[in-house]
Amino acid sequence: MGTWTDAFIAPAEPTLLPAESFGRLVVDLARERLVRTPWSLLAGRLCVNASLNWTSVSGKARYGRPAVGTSLSTERHPLWQDDDLWRDDDPPPWGDSHEEARLLATGERILDVLPALRAAPYAQEDIAVVFPCLDFRHRGIADFLIGEDHRTMLVCFALARPQIRPLAADDTAEPGGEVHPVRTCVVHTYKLARRYGPASAITAVAARHLGPDLVTGRTWG
Repeated sequence: MGTWTDAFIAPAEPTLLPAESFGRLVVDLARERLVRTPWSLLAGRLCVNASLNWTSVSGKARYGRPAVGTSLSTERHPLWQDDDLWRDDDPPPWGDSHEEARLLATGERILDVLPALRAAPYAQEDIAVVFPCLDFRHRGIADFLIGEDHRTMLVCFALARPQIRPLAADDTAEPGGEVHPVRTCVVHTYKLARRYGPASAITAVAARHLGPDLVTGRTWG
């Protein structure tokens, strides 16, 4: 299967961007061809530590392409369904994430995300905008990744309440290490890269909207 990494970018303080500013962040990531559409907008109870490609609600929206209005929830990975030794009581990313959300909207045109966000329960529920993969046509993305991989999702989170992300964690190891509280957060995943993420091209766009005082980190496993 190989090792996947989820890299994150967040402000040093766990602040929630105003909805309009969050929308501009989302739009800029697509306009600058760092990510590809279609985008998907989720609202509900989300986990910022859910592994993007494995059993997360974001992954279900990306791979399943459900209809608008569909309710989604996380499930234990199939490899661990019958594993009595699985440490379900450990916090994510070491243990299971428990997410329940609904797909509010999806589309190809990036500007259509703005009215969808205005209609969303922003700051009342957890919000995520999901992009299916990074855009390899961008020089910064091509220089970061080793080869094209269409599983390299990116998710922008706007959380109703702060959640804790590890700064550096192997999700197959024992829980522990430094952590950082986040509310507005950008997470992208990759398997093979020339250096540890997040990709500098994504960090540069995030800094415009989140401010220059950023914290970055990664989980892998």
